[in-house]
Amino acid sequence: MLAVRKTRVFGNLSWSRWSSDAAKATTDPASALADANKRQQLLNELAEPLEQRRRPAIDPKETSVMLFPGQGSQYVGMAKDLLRFPGARQIFELANQVLKYDLLKICLEGPREKLNRTEHAQLAVMVSSLAALEQLREERPQAIENCVAAAGFSLGEITALVYAGALPFDKAVKLVQVRATAMQAACDRAAGGMALTLYGPDTNLGEACAKAQQWSLDRGVESPYCGIANYMYPHCKVIAGNVEALEFLEKNAKALKIRRMKRLAVSGAFHTPLMQSAVEPFTKALKSLRLEDPIIRVYSNVDGKPYRNAKNIVHQLPKQIVRPVKWEQTLHEMYERKQGAEFPRTFECGPGKGLMQVLEKVNAKAALSCINVSA
Repeated sequence: MLAVRKTRVFGNLSWSRWSSDAAKATTDPASALADANKRQQLLNELAEPLEQRRRPAIDPKETSVMLFPGQGSQYVGMAKDLLRFPGARQIFELANQVLKYDLLKICLEGPREKLNRTEHAQLAVMVSSLAALEQLREERPQAIENCVAAAGFSLGEITALVYAGALPFDKAVKLVQVRATAMQAACDRAAGGMALTLYGPDTNLGEACAKAQQWSLDRGVESPYCGIANYMYPHCKVIAGNVEALEFLEKNAKALKIRRMKRLAVSGAFHTPLMQSAVEPFTKALKSLRLEDPIIRVYSNVDGKPYRNAKNIVHQLPKQIVRPVKWEQTLHEMYERKQGAEFPRTFECGPGKGLMQVLEKVNAKAALSCINVSA
């Protein structure tokens, strides 16, 4: 049985899933003193009580699993209902301090075009998802105390790593800012998109993508790509690539035996080689941080397996930018049980209910105990 999540002490600092001792340091103390003091105050207010005793194993059905959504789940007005929780307000206040702009205002007021920009959407989803945890902590504290595993879809994987103590919140905000900016730059270089694709057992999706890619090449698109970006559930994938390739698939869907395609509200072909230019700046930013081993299992999008340690995170996480999200495989790995064994309670924390709906398709029994904590 998996060990129950517990808090830890690093040096003389009280650890919480939001905090970092990095807030004490600054390269320009004279000019940044006010911001540093404010940030440290927020970190102290968000710190959880220490608990150093190892907890006994508990009944599996009393344990919990956290799921965190990715980009595309954002909407104007998100996080509004969370502002009644002091912890949620403090998280946004800390994010604003780190970013030097009002992220909460963009979440609440938009406009939609601004919120949907990658550099805002990723931050909005991550911070809102962590703010949703404050509602869960207020209403169901045992769900957090008894959490044994976490996973996040794409960007949500970083949210999961923050929750699991591998990344401090303030440093994760800066990391996601680097990731989002680099990915947006990659989007601006090549017009790309993503489409949720439903197909049947007689569909050869790989062949369809190859035809779309060749069609784009024949029409002068430089180094085109079309392929699977997200494994969702049986007979459902997200296809990503150049806009021309997606248009080919949409126009020829019937002949290619594709039942339905729906474009996603994203600005590029994420999790494909078209994002390659974003890998280097993200890797550099990630390696500049001090990561800790996760205190609960956190599953990698790249292979659907739990991270072994902090070193494994540094090695694996950058690959996620250009490789498919193996979400269906991750869910199979997370919820594998002996016959008759109870499932944990699952909490989807963040905007939307998309991950809960996917879980219903992959593991209906596990989904029976899934609860949405919406942002």
